Amino acid sequence: MTAIVVLGSTNMDLVAYVPHAPKRGETVTGREFRTIPGGKGANQAVAAARAGGDVAMIGAVGSDEFGTRLRRTLVSSGVDTDLLRTAEGPSGTAHIVVDDEGGNSIVVVPGANGSVTALAPGDETLIATADTLLLQLELPLSAVLEGAEAARRHGVRTVLTPAPAQPLTPELLAVTDLLLPNEHEAAALTGIADPHAAAEALLRQVPETVITLGAAGSLYAARGEAPFTVPARRVAAVDTTAAGDTFAGALAVALGEGRPVPEALAWASAAAALCVQRAGASTSMPYRPEIDEAA
Repeated sequence: MTAIVVLGSTNMDLVAYVPHAPKRGETVTGREFRTIPGGKGANQAVAAARAGGDVAMIGAVGSDEFGTRLRRTLVSSGVDTDLLRTAEGPSGTAHIVVDDEGGNSIVVVPGANGSVTALAPGDETLIATADTLLLQLELPLSAVLEGAEAARRHGVRTVLTPAPAQPLTPELLAVTDLLLPNEHEAAALTGIADPHAAAEALLRQVPETVITLGAAGSLYAARGEAPFTVPARRVAAVDTTAAGDTFAGALAVALGEGRPVPEALAWASAAAALCVQRAGASTSMPYRPEIDEAA
């Protein structure tokens, strides 16, 4: 079983389902509201655990009721939370509007996630036991960089999802093995709208990149290799909120198991396709038998 450590965020998702997202100054009537455990870090941890990984989580929840529920959700999905801290104050929250086409817009309030500015005792020891370290950008960049540097010292693969999109330092890129942006994040990082050209630009900074393209699938590029795309499954999307995180978690499992990259991408794409057909973040993520059957 492949070992995965996730250094990342935990948020309670406050989700409103609406016919269309409100424009500035507009009020719309929603048809449903849910509170769903999420956060990019926790989502990737749950996705990887359900996909068959041996997963541990590093991060922080608040001392509030949301924090208790977030920790319980991770544990119930098989994620080791021994090094998940509890910080005084509120947990992180994500305020999400999902429209009838499955699209979403999100406002994240960091809460306890903002307290994770560096690794704590025991974190590097845990990272050293992993095959892969999954990273995102909902924690302070100082902690993300420290985690990636620790992984590099111990020969652990780092997979960085650069979301929410923001400028990445040369120091962080230098210790990133696989960069996993979506097409919008790739454009924000490079200033290049075309994914193939953006991938070429990213390869000047990292050895490998996978750019997810939504319904168009995913694009893989690595130094010294010809890039290729893997198509996405054609499905009717209900909620795309956690599709990228599901893809990242499943991809980490597949790569950790030594699968060839095309097979790993196809398997991760099958997981994401299952996810978008269900509402919510952690609640929508498929289990390994479902992924195997869909793939």
